[in-house]
Amino acid sequence: MSAAEDRLAALGHALPVLGKPLFAYVPFRRAGDIAYISGQVPRHADGSLTTGKVGGDMSIEDAQKAAELCALHILAVAKEAAGSLEKVEFLKVFGMVNAVPEFGQQPQVIDACSKLLFAALGENGRHARSAVGMGSLPSNVPVEIEAVIRILD
Repeated sequence: MSAAEDRLAALGHALPVLGKPLFAYVPFRRAGDIAYISGQVPRHADGSLTTGKVGGDMSIEDAQKAAELCALHILAVAKEAAGSLEKVEFLKVFGMVNAVPEFGQQPQVIDACSKLLFAALGENGRHARSAVGMGSLPSNVPVEIEAVIRILD
């Protein structure tokens, strides 16, 4: 395990096993030292998804847990792209929150992802970010998050 994975384990987390995409896309696409990570949803080890609409049938706290699960999947894809989390630097995170129209706390939801990336990778986990609300997301998941990383030598 890498130091990043050790830090995750100390927080009670482990990288998930990556499954095959369900549709016509790839988990990441690399261009030189930059990799674009496809949107990740809160998928559990048994394949089930966290579902719900934030501000409706889902609390901010539960949505934050879903965002952390997305972060773990992003880290697993980043490890696959780079060969090791020690060679990953996050540049940009784009978080989408499935929320009721009057919900305005998208940054608080996506911050759970940002905090976990920083906890795992330190300064290499810091990133630019967008957090936006959506009227719906696939399979009624509360959060979908994509990322852009730089792969270090």
